[in-house]
Amino acid sequence: GPGTNNTPHCSSSSSGDGSVVYAEALWDHVTMDDQELGFKAGDVIEVMDATNKEWWWGRILDSEGWFPASFVRLRVNQDEPMEDYPLKVEGGKDDDSSSGTRRFGMGQTSKDQMRTNVINEIISTERDYIKHLKDICEGYIKQCRKRADMFTEEQLKTIFGNIEDIYRCQKKFVKALEKKFNKDHPHLSEVGSCFLEYQTEFQIYSEYCNNHPNACMELSRLTKVNKYVYFFEACRLLQKMIDISLDGFLLTPVQKICKYPLQLAELLKYTNPQHRDFKDVEAALNAMKNVARLINERKRRLENIDKIAQWQSSIEDWEGEDVLVRSSELIYSGELTKISHPQAKSQQRMFFLFDHQLVCCKKDLLRRDILYYKSRINMDDMEILDVEDGKDKDFNTSVKNAFKLHCQDTEEVHLFCAKKPEQKQRWLKAFESERRQVQLDQETGFSITEVQKKQAMLNASKQQHTGKPKGKWSVTRPYYDFLMRQKHPTLPTTLPQQQVFMLAEPKRKPSNFWQNISRLTPFRK
Repeated sequence: GPGTNNTPHCSSSSSGDGSVVYAEALWDHVTMDDQELGFKAGDVIEVMDATNKEWWWGRILDSEGWFPASFVRLRVNQDEPMEDYPLKVEGGKDDDSSSGTRRFGMGQTSKDQMRTNVINEIISTERDYIKHLKDICEGYIKQCRKRADMFTEEQLKTIFGNIEDIYRCQKKFVKALEKKFNKDHPHLSEVGSCFLEYQTEFQIYSEYCNNHPNACMELSRLTKVNKYVYFFEACRLLQKMIDISLDGFLLTPVQKICKYPLQLAELLKYTNPQHRDFKDVEAALNAMKNVARLINERKRRLENIDKIAQWQSSIEDWEGEDVLVRSSELIYSGELTKISHPQAKSQQRMFFLFDHQLVCCKKDLLRRDILYYKSRINMDDMEILDVEDGKDKDFNTSVKNAFKLHCQDTEEVHLFCAKKPEQKQRWLKAFESERRQVQLDQETGFSITEVQKKQAMLNASKQQHTGKPKGKWSVTRPYYDFLMRQKHPTLPTTLPQQQVFMLAEPKRKPSNFWQNISRLTPFRK
């Protein structure tokens, strides 16, 4: 790569004047390609070449390589002290002799300037974002609605989700921010309270993020037809929007809601504890982290319902209501011996513990990967009883590693034995987790709509021809999973597995969406 002036101070200029520009990693970039630069979220990268808008060339310590530009953001404060950067200075020593403030923190004037920079960035990115939402609502949705011959209302709901609700919410939010913005002395602005006021409203992003993969699939399907490609391009040109495809524009709200905690963390860093905004910014940071966490969790749960539907469709001789009627999470699964009255008959069975119910299946004698439905137990009525090794009076049989499920209303009792003591302990813990999950869902008001349940079952029935799942169970990684994946010329055709679930891939067709999920996610017991 070209040589750069690796000095402790950096200029915000990215021109060819020898100054250094730093970017901060938003997400992990995991790579097996020696042409690429791997890094972790929070690392600071020296940007050496940004001529390609998708892939930049950069350096961390003595490693250089390509990295996706969308994985980083340029530092707001390019000229902050070097000890904030995990980079070695020439000669291996901090240049602290010339500047006491650099060693022991900045002077107040400098800190005020840093806070001004962050406040200005929050305000300007918010204004840009509002324009962006307006362009989507007026440039695309409005035009699409005029073409009933091309789009049904249902298709528009799939493609754009609730982005119009988000636009309305953000318009109010930006007005609240503008009111708190001190134009003459930006560092005195008190914006923390705005985030606190809107934290509940920001939960509408959950619906948008959950729908986003469906939007990508629908767009991918439509843009195979030239008529739609030309139509979307005409919309973009009429609205005078930058040269990005519609799926790229639709990724922005997903990125935005996850960027707020990063901006607030930076704001808190340059807010004195004595500042009138300090407590609110601190609380706002926690609030926005919680919003991201909630969206994360809801997204994971929604993806689980597709897996539950696929699992159920692979079970032979299914009887009764669908699992999704009452449940939305697999908590634990494994083999147990079930002992039944009256002759204390024992049977090896596979059990699947969901919230609200325990499903019992039998393995096929020849094909061990095929399961037959046998029965289910309603967990809402059950209490769990630990059983000591030895003779059980109720069943008149000797047991080891046993526990019972007892229904207080009907006095019905189920006896189970695990192969090992640790397996029994895992089951007892799983039953505790199930009750906690049910309680938490009641407290947070988590529920899955009938439409979502039906869609999951429909997806599963469509997938039947691709072969049955083998009963293995996987869940997706947490939802800092809004990454755009794009190629640069030297990238190999087979991309290395990322340690994140790719939510949107504007440059690639997301046709094998579900296969990717299971491929990219570890199994969870």
